[in-house]
Amino acid sequence: MAEYKRPTTEAEFKLNFKQKKPLMNDTEAYYEASRCLFCYDAPCIQACPTHIDIPLFIKQIHTNNVTGASKTIFDSNWLGNACGVVCPTGVLCEGACVYNHQDIPPIQIGRLQNYATNKTIDAKKEIFKIGKSNGKKIAIIGAGPAGIACACEARTLGFEVDIFEAKDKPSGLMVYGIAPYKITNEEVLKEVEYLQKQLQFNIKYNSAITSKEQLKQMENDYDAIFLGVGLGKTRMLELGGEDKKGVIGAVEFIEDLRMKHHELKVPKKVVVIGGGNTAMDAASEAARMGARKTVLAYRNSKEKMKAYGFEYDLAISAGVDSLFNVTPLSIVGNGKVEGVKFAKTETVEGKLQTNMNNTFIVRCDLVIKATGQAKQGNFYDLIDDLDAGNNAIIKVNNETFQTSNPKYFAGGDAINGGAEVVNAAYDGKMAAQGIHQWLNK
Repeated sequence: MAEYKRPTTEAEFKLNFKQKKPLMNDTEAYYEASRCLFCYDAPCIQACPTHIDIPLFIKQIHTNNVTGASKTIFDSNWLGNACGVVCPTGVLCEGACVYNHQDIPPIQIGRLQNYATNKTIDAKKEIFKIGKSNGKKIAIIGAGPAGIACACEARTLGFEVDIFEAKDKPSGLMVYGIAPYKITNEEVLKEVEYLQKQLQFNIKYNSAITSKEQLKQMENDYDAIFLGVGLGKTRMLELGGEDKKGVIGAVEFIEDLRMKHHELKVPKKVVVIGGGNTAMDAASEAARMGARKTVLAYRNSKEKMKAYGFEYDLAISAGVDSLFNVTPLSIVGNGKVEGVKFAKTETVEGKLQTNMNNTFIVRCDLVIKATGQAKQGNFYDLIDDLDAGNNAIIKVNNETFQTSNPKYFAGGDAINGGAEVVNAAYDGKMAAQGIHQWLNK
């Protein structure tokens, strides 16, 4: 089990957060590519949400056609470089690799994908073409994975594209909400810059869309609008003491960490509440930032956690302790956090129940809530005739990604409630195709 010292320099921060999937060198990529069996009807393609022709790009790497491999990847997934490292490949493409049935390690598809696209980006190879102008304009709200993918695809189809982004950097949670041991800010921003330079879509930063008037103006100025707004801040738990100093949402904590690096101070004792992948990231990060004790608390059993097993293992290997079958009752302390009061839970006749006769306090200085993000329901209410149901998840046509208001299309977390980067990249690409069909029917 690792024990991390508090990083006080950028070099120490990078050491604590060294990359989970380091970049391959040429020799490693050549030999790894040589292991591929180039399966007919390859299961890895079926398991990839963007359906990249994986055997083809691996064969291209093996024959030293790295640029061709990158083109194969980007043709299916506009964020092919980032997805090579942030995708849960163990449960997607690599999880489907036929070698798994022979007790042989699967092909490292994600790292090969990252290798090829990284080389092409660094060499500034021009592999994309802007489509002949069709005289139409698209507005995209949100420069996250879905928005960037939609912009890239739309430019190849001849649309003018403006992206309106509330923050000062693109890529959404890839920059602001993914653990830095998965991907660095530099790598994320390098890919977007590479795409933007060739495809020439505009990104208007610090341009939050917050009023009906702004949307009406946008409807007048553009032929179609894509909603790639993602999710909002960490939702409230409605616990007593939640407003105390030292309580923070996981998304906000990870954003602070991504922006401040070693300058962020994490106290000695941390409690992380939640059982999803974001909870695992937050707990692992707190430990890597030098917290002496980090406790991950989940209301149900380990088997019921939504987090991938490898994400939990990563947190435990960083020195995180875990508490299962506990639910938070209140956050205790005098003005600032001093602990969390929990009660044990148990499953009775298939239902989770709280045992108020079995309560205890876990002492801590920081509470990180990793209990899901709030939906953007207030924003959706500003758009006429937009069906977002009772759960504030936008309803779309599964093939075209068009919403109930025909001028609006949507993708990513706004329509699935929170999935992977690769899902958002697919949605954005297909929505651009849907817009193209609708405007040229």
